Amino acid sequence: MMAKRKMSLGELAERVDITPANMSILKTGKAKAIRISTLDAICRVLDCQPGDIIEYRPDTDE
Repeated sequence: MMAKRKMSLGELAERVDITPANMSILKTGKAKAIRISTLDAICRVLDCQPGDIIEYRPDTDE
């Protein structure tokens, strides 16, 4: 979605008001959770739905 909107990670982080490091963790899939308010802000900035930017991946540690 960032590429479609021609937006850098830094610009998205600034507009969502989180650190670039935290945005990077979200982008790389290393985050274990995301606040609904953060997800809402990302979707608002990117003009998208949550399903456009997140996906379910079952744990493989079973």
